[in-house]
Amino acid sequence: MAGGSRAPGRSVTSKVLALLGAFDPTHPQLTLTELARRSGVPLSTAHRLVAELEEWQALSRTPDGRLRVGLRLWELGQLAPARLQDLAHPWLQELFTSTGENVHLAVRDGLEVLFVDKVYGRRAVPIVSRTGARLPMHPTGVGKALLAYEPEWFVKAYLARKLERPTRHTITEAGRLSRELATVRAQGYALTYEEMTLGSCSAAAPILVDGWPVAALGTVISSRRVRELPRLVEPLLNVAAGITRACAASV
Repeated sequence: MAGGSRAPGRSVTSKVLALLGAFDPTHPQLTLTELARRSGVPLSTAHRLVAELEEWQALSRTPDGRLRVGLRLWELGQLAPARLQDLAHPWLQELFTSTGENVHLAVRDGLEVLFVDKVYGRRAVPIVSRTGARLPMHPTGVGKALLAYEPEWFVKAYLARKLERPTRHTITEAGRLSRELATVRAQGYALTYEEMTLGSCSAAAPILVDGWPVAALGTVISSRRVRELPRLVEPLLNVAAGITRACAASV
């Protein structure tokens, strides 16, 4: 239950944050009842707070009456620090122009990858990642590229968990995944074959600043074109190096 606001003594602020936190990429629109349930805020309280959030334009209504995040929050979000995206975006555009493939940038957030930027075209293969979306690390190219360079204690803790298996090709065995991560470190990039989504393969490279994986750059193609994946590695590594230099120069 998102928010956990049924606990006694929670402040109004925590309840408002729980309501806003109930929205995510898979739940961009909610009814009032769904919002109360996902946030853990009592329905009567949610009704009152939602009215205030609507008045402030933090929430808005769809034509059928469902709630969604309002433009006021989007405006505030534009004020958040976005140094990495600002530095990397021109490089993402360059990689997309040279390859014609979807390109995305991700960072680690907890045990997941958070996609923070993306450049794509109409002819590129559809992919599940979108800016603001989160996915598990081990089935994604960018996730593997990040996980391979995390501290040993983090990798061990990650592999000790029961790992999700989005497709039959997902590597979930700790020993096999550990060997895969060693290969990523040895070659400097990660490859996946239908591990996150059937029909898609990916290549990804880490953005390493002083040896620390601050982000990962990835591209995705249709599995029907899997033989073309190796040709994307060199431009991917070149652009990752360019972003690394830009990040290092900005420190």
